[in-house]
Amino acid sequence: MNVVVLMILAAAVPYAAWSYWDKKRQARNAMRHEEAQQLGDDIFPITLHPEIDLDKCIGSGACIRACPEKDILAITDGRARLINPLACVGHSACMSACPVGAIKLIYGTATRGVELPKLSPHYETSQRGIYVVGELSGMGLIRNCVEQGRQAATAIVKEGRRGGDYDAIVVGSGPSGTAAALQLEAYNIRTLVVDQTAWGGTIAHYPRAKVVMTGSFELPGYGTVRKRTMSKEQLLELWRDIRARTQLHIEEGVRVEAIHAEGNVWRVVGTNGWVKRAANVVLALGRRGAPNTLGVPGEELPMVAYRVLEPQVYRDKHVLVVGGGNAAADNAIALVEQGHCASVSLSYRRTELGRLRGLVRNKIDKMFRSGQITPYLGTEVAEIHRDRVILRGARGTETVPCDAVIIQIGGRAPSELLRTIGIELVEKRGAA
Repeated sequence: MNVVVLMILAAAVPYAAWSYWDKKRQARNAMRHEEAQQLGDDIFPITLHPEIDLDKCIGSGACIRACPEKDILAITDGRARLINPLACVGHSACMSACPVGAIKLIYGTATRGVELPKLSPHYETSQRGIYVVGELSGMGLIRNCVEQGRQAATAIVKEGRRGGDYDAIVVGSGPSGTAAALQLEAYNIRTLVVDQTAWGGTIAHYPRAKVVMTGSFELPGYGTVRKRTMSKEQLLELWRDIRARTQLHIEEGVRVEAIHAEGNVWRVVGTNGWVKRAANVVLALGRRGAPNTLGVPGEELPMVAYRVLEPQVYRDKHVLVVGGGNAAADNAIALVEQGHCASVSLSYRRTELGRLRGLVRNKIDKMFRSGQITPYLGTEVAEIHRDRVILRGARGTETVPCDAVIIQIGGRAPSELLRTIGIELVEKRGAA
């Protein structure tokens, strides 16, 4: 009898402990889900993200284990729920892993539409010879963007349109633009790549050491990249190596402002009188386009920036980061870890940071508690001066000593450029 009792206890104690901690975990997840719901549609990204049919869900947890970001879905009340959808990278692993088909990937929500260009299966727009790939098409994962670029380039080759200064101009040198250009070059198509900043596009703007989900992908003329995750430094090194080995024709510092039909070719107009003609144009611009601004006095001062390229530039300075998303939090963390700043503060209009990836949330919360970052939550910037910023909140106004301001509140998709070209746009509201 004693042996039987011991065997029962040996099984019961671990199960009781597991049940206790599982209940606590589900309660914590339920609280995070409720907090996310209170933010409304602001918690959903503009790119693909999961939608869960709760009537079908059996709470297997397979979707959570499959998710590469690990902090987007959680089990509460025996079913999977979204606790941080804004961090989704559109991987689709959750949808594939679900054993009962309870998950689909959608654009937008029923109440918050997302405007996207209408595209053919080969990413050609309503204007013949103009293609849209990457984030501007609604995709956010690097591997998917690369595949889109390759498919668009293959379609250009098969279509046979040629002429102009180049047969194809690729606007944007991030993952999708680079893949398109390399595929075109592999077929001996005269190709020019232009970027409004520098080679690598948005890659150059990631905070230092940020881990980027890629998955393996193939770049024509270069080879297969097999790493599933990379830091910003590794990704930049990869792009430098791509440029050195492939010798693409690239022009940097050219912001495309207009595209006009001119006979059988497209006339592409950029800043400072830059003009080139091509039979085909691939728009790999990303969705941010121009950054959103605060519209407050002093925002035109040189101390204001909209991204962090190198945190070391802010050494010994008092820096205020404005924003509550992953980009703002990543920048604030990078300034603490790499910038050797005199101080780092963060202002956000809401009272909680409810839109962060789990690892980012944990790190910035720890920095808040340790005093490495001073939080000014529930505040908005009212004025910017050369040595201080005036914040306005529920407690009135506060003055924050400040030598530099970094604004990370999103950006405007280049929809106006698409409209001027005559590209048809469609609004997605919870569309799969």
